[in-house]
Amino acid sequence: MEKETSDFKTPNANRLHIAIFGRRNSGKSSLVNALTGQDTALVSSVPGTTTDPVMKAMEVHLLGSCLFIDTPGFDDDENKLGEMRVERTLQIVERTDIALLLCEDGGILEKEWFGMLTERKIPIVPVLNKFDLRTDVDRLASDIERIFGQYPVIVSAQKLIGIQNIFRAILEKLPEDFGEQTITGGLVGEGDVVLLVMPQDIQAPKGRLILPQVQTIRELLEKRCLVMSCTTDKFQVTLQALIRPPKLIITDSQVFPVVFRQKPAESQLTSFSVLFAGYKGDIGYFTEGAFAIGNLTTQSRVLIAEACTHAPLTEDIGRVKIPRLLRKSVGEDLHIDMVSGHDFPQDLSGYDLIIHCGACMFNRKYVLSRITSARIQGVPMTNYGVAIAYLTGILDKISLNS
Repeated sequence: MEKETSDFKTPNANRLHIAIFGRRNSGKSSLVNALTGQDTALVSSVPGTTTDPVMKAMEVHLLGSCLFIDTPGFDDDENKLGEMRVERTLQIVERTDIALLLCEDGGILEKEWFGMLTERKIPIVPVLNKFDLRTDVDRLASDIERIFGQYPVIVSAQKLIGIQNIFRAILEKLPEDFGEQTITGGLVGEGDVVLLVMPQDIQAPKGRLILPQVQTIRELLEKRCLVMSCTTDKFQVTLQALIRPPKLIITDSQVFPVVFRQKPAESQLTSFSVLFAGYKGDIGYFTEGAFAIGNLTTQSRVLIAEACTHAPLTEDIGRVKIPRLLRKSVGEDLHIDMVSGHDFPQDLSGYDLIIHCGACMFNRKYVLSRITSARIQGVPMTNYGVAIAYLTGILDKISLNS
């Protein structure tokens, strides 16, 4: 089970995910502690002390909101338990924005992992740790440069030497477009009136809004938009209270048909889930994937995947409402599987369609890794909001954040 500490400011899904990979006892936990300035991870000379990924959220000057992830050693495969730990490490790879790769013995054993990370287009910072305990630092560093094409950052995590050089290396590796993706894109600007139609979701704790609503409101306020909110039953009354129609109406996908029938003709319409399809994933691929619904038969198999894990509730959107709409369209015998959290099949070949939630709990890198897996295996993929728009016949009439 993953262990996590947080500063409770920025959702982890919106943070730069920096994962530390390396062999057992290579100093990964010490490095995480040095980077975060806290005893975030347990440090021991016993190999295999880190048995689960350990996460620490913090703010870093120039980098912004980060999530540092300490992982089990990738050479811990001597028994079944060790294999499970390595599997946990492999799962972290799918979420990693930037990798710190600790190299021993000139990086020979790390070469395979370097290739895997490179194949996934993950920026890598090679690190040579424990330089104060080595007598052949120059030779090892040269070997690492020859193998990886990069000179390593040389540090002593234990003595806190060279740590700032790692931060500088991370900054240099930061993807140019990181953080530029926005929820509403170019749909609205300063002074535009935006109306949010927000049913009180029973999945949200009493007194709170669900995360996509909170994040959308925050972004709209930062854009200096004029934001109004209402529940579905007060939609018409709210429209009448406005002196002009809203530029954009953002609704819960579950009430798309109701809001579409009542909205002013000049107002654009979208949903929180549709906006997050573009914010977290690939809206083009999701839109294309929605049309695969029209090709489904009762012999087809559909996988519904949601990011958060919660006990099934009455009229749950993923477990009840979308399956109901699909079976109404395709037939009652349509086979539908459900997964949640980080459970996602590696082999997707048995499915004819994947429908993913808005993924507000995942970082964009993780969602894109799932999309890549679906693309490679030739499986169409869409998301909750886009699928509902298609099934209710209004996909061509809603606005997308592209």
